[in-house]
This record gives sequence, structure tokens and C-alpha cells, in this order.
Amino acid sequence: MQTTDVIDWRREEGQVPYREALAEMERRNAAIATGDARELVWLLEHPPVYTAGTSAASDELLDPRFEVVEAGRGGRYTYHGPGQRVGYVLLDLTKRGKDVRCFVHGIEQWVIATLALFGVKSWAVDGRVGIWTTDIDGREAKIGAIGVRVRRWVTMHGFSVNLDPDLSHFTGIVPCGIEEFGVTSLARLGLDISPQQWDEALIAEAPGFLEHLARVSGRNSCEA
Repeated sequence: MQTTDVIDWRREEGQVPYREALAEMERRNAAIATGDARELVWLLEHPPVYTAGTSAASDELLDPRFEVVEAGRGGRYTYHGPGQRVGYVLLDLTKRGKDVRCFVHGIEQWVIATLALFGVKSWAVDGRVGIWTTDIDGREAKIGAIGVRVRRWVTMHGFSVNLDPDLSHFTGIVPCGIEEFGVTSLARLGLDISPQQWDEALIAEAPGFLEHLARVSGRNSCEA
């Protein structure tokens, strides 16, 4: 585990069961809120699982071939599994602006900047949660998902990016409730990126994300 002045960076090489990770996030969230633990960014992968956000609709679970877990985060159904890198971001927003919208915007820009390091142009779309790019067929497709929860002004959950998952696993759900767009991955786009390479690139772009939150705290605004 790496550390900075205020944040622990935890990187897992093996898969962590989703329920285990959720319980650990709950514990860490409470400890950060009481000042008994440092903030945390946790990078990992899960065994195949479908997670249901607070807005998940039952008809969007098309084929429950994997365990389904109620995640408690915002959003709808999401798939996690091998080949997808997940980032759980547990930060104390009482020190970082107390603005959930700006926090989510910061995560979007952090992932977009990291993908750009690998030559992948991506973007966020108002009203359509996630990170989007151009797929090999020229159509727009999701390459990353975002879902957060805030308790005691400490964030939980975060984002996921598709490095090389089995994309057929997404067909068991309507990903994030959006039927009209597909899902893609770095591998599908012709890029062989290891979890270690992804983590290093993400960490290299973290100062920009934290500076964004510092501006929010200083100005009480999302504006750059």
C-alpha cells in the first residue's frame, strides 16, 4: 500500500469478492468520518457480480447468471468482473468542498485524463452517467462506469474501467439503465493494458483530480 500526506493508495493483485469489499468500505467510511483512519483510494478487481444501485429497476436485470448484490450506491445495474479495474474512492468531503456533483465531475475528468495517456479519447455526457468513447464500429460506447455514495460526508464506491473483461457478461443487465449504447474495452480497441499499467497511469493523473477538489473547496464552485 502506498501513502501520500493524507491518502492511502491500496492496490490489489488478486480478486476481492464484492461483498467483502463492500463491508470493508463501510468500515473505512465510518473510521474516516470519525478521524480514526486516513482517506483511501482502493484499486482492485472482483469475481463476476451484478450490483444494483438505488435506482435499479427489476426489468433491467435480464439474466441473473451471477450473484446480484444491492450496493447502496447511486445508479442502476452494473457488472463487475475480471479484466475490469475498479477504483473505490473514500474521501472526506468536509475537507474537499462538500459538493457531490463536483466530486463526480472530478472522477470523470480523472478517468478521461488517464485514458488519454493510452491514446484513447473519451468524454462524459450530461444526463448519461459514465465514460464514453468511440467503439471499433464507429458508434459511441461505454468504457467506464461511475457510481458513488456519500455517508457522513465521506465518499464510497467510485468508478470502473474496462481493460479486458468478457463483454458478453454485460448482456445479463441493461448497463446503467442505458439500452441504446454498447459497452467496449481497451482490449476491444486494440490496447493490451495490464492492471499495473492502468494503476500507475491513474496514480500519475491523481494530482489533477485532487487539485480539482481543492479548487472546489476554495471557491465553492466546479468551475476550473
